[in-house]
Amino acid sequence: MERLPDLPAGDVLDALRTAFTELAAGAAAQPPQTLTLLPSGGDVIAYQAVLGDAYGVKVSPYLPQPDGKGIVTAWTLLLSTRTGRPLLLCDAGALTVERTAATSVLAVDRLASPDAATLAVIGSGTLARAHLRYARAVRDFTSVRMYSPSLTPATVPEGVSVAGSAEEAVAGADVVLLCTSAAEPVVDAAAFRPGTVVTSISTNAPRAHEISPAALASLEVYGDYRPTVAGTAGEMVIAAEQGLWSAEHLRGDLPELVTGACPAPTGERPVFFRSVGLGIEDLAVARLLLEKS
Repeated sequence: MERLPDLPAGDVLDALRTAFTELAAGAAAQPPQTLTLLPSGGDVIAYQAVLGDAYGVKVSPYLPQPDGKGIVTAWTLLLSTRTGRPLLLCDAGALTVERTAATSVLAVDRLASPDAATLAVIGSGTLARAHLRYARAVRDFTSVRMYSPSLTPATVPEGVSVAGSAEEAVAGADVVLLCTSAAEPVVDAAAFRPGTVVTSISTNAPRAHEISPAALASLEVYGDYRPTVAGTAGEMVIAAEQGLWSAEHLRGDLPELVTGACPAPTGERPVFFRSVGLGIEDLAVARLLLEKS
């Protein structure tokens, strides 16, 4: 399968919510991602998971090229844990976009105030637009601002205003979605007002971080999966090495958030949610694809 069918945002969010609930109950398995370095340069990351009667693995190679722009692909395989037979093989590029955006917004739905009205999106590419679509499925935002150096009034999504800078976009926002490929901070997370929810995703850049590692100590920090996020997310790894923050301060992860097993934000500090990507997210969306096909 090379083209991803249209999947309603609500269906994807429900599939992820169910997957993380099963993971919390011990009815699913989420091993750490594995990184294989290639002798010729580059690497391959494998994301595995077991959910219900399906095993899934996504393999994502990063292949440096002489012209400086590396090749990144992703393929997802599902097979039955009852028969051992393959169920699905698909180009996971579009699937990864959907699960990444939906995972961020699943956290927003649990962490943001029910009356959150102002949204800022930093970035304007495919991932940023997917984040926007999912965010609109969980909150009725009355004001949406987007910033990217390449964004113009002619290319901005409907109902979104173009900000002149990242700082302008995030000023006074209730929710901030960071959707860039940056390897260094793009906003000052420590300057956000209490209760603001900020999400951040991973890129292929080594130790990539969209906020400053030093900011973590002033934030209420959540991640996608407690056993893996602190050892993978760039800002968390750097902050731990510098003695600025430790994984003990992680307030909760998605299995805990969807089941109410971790503390909710206090409203006293900004809230930061970090995702690094999980096999169970790929598997949940891939199973949904099977149902829709």
